Amino acid sequence: MDDVIQGIAIYALPVIFAITMHEAAHGYVAKHFGDFTAYNEGRISLNPTKHIDPIGTILVPMTLFIVSKLTIGAGFLFGWAKPVPVNFSNLRHPKHDMLWVAAAGPGANLLMALFWALIIKLGIAMPDSTFAKPMILMGIAGIEINVILMVLNLLPLPPLDGGRMAVSLLPHRIAYHFSKIEPYGFMILLVLLFSGILGTVIWPMITWTKVMMVSIFGLYI
Repeated sequence: MDDVIQGIAIYALPVIFAITMHEAAHGYVAKHFGDFTAYNEGRISLNPTKHIDPIGTILVPMTLFIVSKLTIGAGFLFGWAKPVPVNFSNLRHPKHDMLWVAAAGPGANLLMALFWALIIKLGIAMPDSTFAKPMILMGIAGIEINVILMVLNLLPLPPLDGGRMAVSLLPHRIAYHFSKIEPYGFMILLVLLFSGILGTVIWPMITWTKVMMVSIFGLYI
């Protein structure tokens, strides 16, 4: 049980930062391109309480983490935040600008992963500090969480960000039919998750991204 408590303490801050930056980035870029929906609802904020879903951000991830930690010895996380409202019809060029609004979330996660890599670097540089080990462990968790969120959200499945990016890039007629998948997207994602197909698809990309980041920053930990 001590391992579970320690794991929650290490992962809590990176998870909160990851979802907050991801959602706020969508709203900020949407505002930049002409949609003030998120701004008017106070969702362009770094206040985590604006984006936390009690079930998807707290209950489901914590339950999965505790159960997986106690049963298989490795923490497993899956969850979601409250989506930032975006009215794509308000964008100056809806189909074109949708690409940048959707890409903002994964882009924010990439920046956060780079930030946590620097935290690890800083922790390694001060080995005698009592903060060194927590910084390194939290940095590792931060990279893992943000890379997973980035890769998962880049999947070309509406309503994930990758699905919205695909709708933006596809020709109008194909994009219209492809967007019809969105009401079933979350159910499809759950089927892919529990069937093991999702892991088979995304884990090689997640591993490759983490290896590249570790190599770039010289983090041999």
